[in-house]
Amino acid sequence: MSIWTRIADALAALAKGEGLWAAMDRLWAQPVAPERSVAFTIAIIALGAKMAKADGAVTRDEVAAFRRVFMIPPDEEAHAATVFNLARQDVTGFDAWARKIAAMFGPGDPVLSDVMEGLFHVAVADGGYHPAEDDFLSQVAGIFGLSEPAFRAIRARHVEGEVPDPYTVLGLEETATVEEARAAWRQAVRDSHPDRLTARGLPAEAIKLAEARLIAVNRAWEEISGKTHTALAL
Repeated sequence: MSIWTRIADALAALAKGEGLWAAMDRLWAQPVAPERSVAFTIAIIALGAKMAKADGAVTRDEVAAFRRVFMIPPDEEAHAATVFNLARQDVTGFDAWARKIAAMFGPGDPVLSDVMEGLFHVAVADGGYHPAEDDFLSQVAGIFGLSEPAFRAIRARHVEGEVPDPYTVLGLEETATVEEARAAWRQAVRDSHPDRLTARGLPAEAIKLAEARLIAVNRAWEEISGKTHTALAL
């Protein structure tokens, strides 16, 4: 039984009066992996729906971006769309959904950063980045346990006009030493390597985002190390 068949079963339960949050919570309480995967998928779609309406309007571009990033099969889009629309109408706040997703993993789990990358991709899909979206994503990042430098690094990679400060891209403060920058760069390269992400089972669109992140962190390290060499030469 596929995850989307299980989601269809969950939606059937909703028709009997069960709320979306209650359905997700019930599934996550089950000790078996398939039900928990369904719960996570529902929570991701719900958080994406809340994210898409943060600026007051849900555009086709944002919906299309969500489908690409979170790899919804074309023949299952109807089920995903049902969850998406139910979440838009659900009274449960986005912060509750974010906390539920955070609780599914441990602090600092790379999956939470991957989710943030995907949400940013959705946020800028309509060609703009609204202050309400920034506030939304900042709060989600806090719930996920991402540091402020880490959040700024993700924002700098996605938002047009953001100054790609090399230390910010590496998730560091400007007071960081060259050794700390080198260590952060090496870790970012390891975390962003396509082979490693493929082994983790991430979808192709998420791997493309990671490839762009890899280019950005390499460029940041080149800038920092270049400045250091220049300073030493002087």
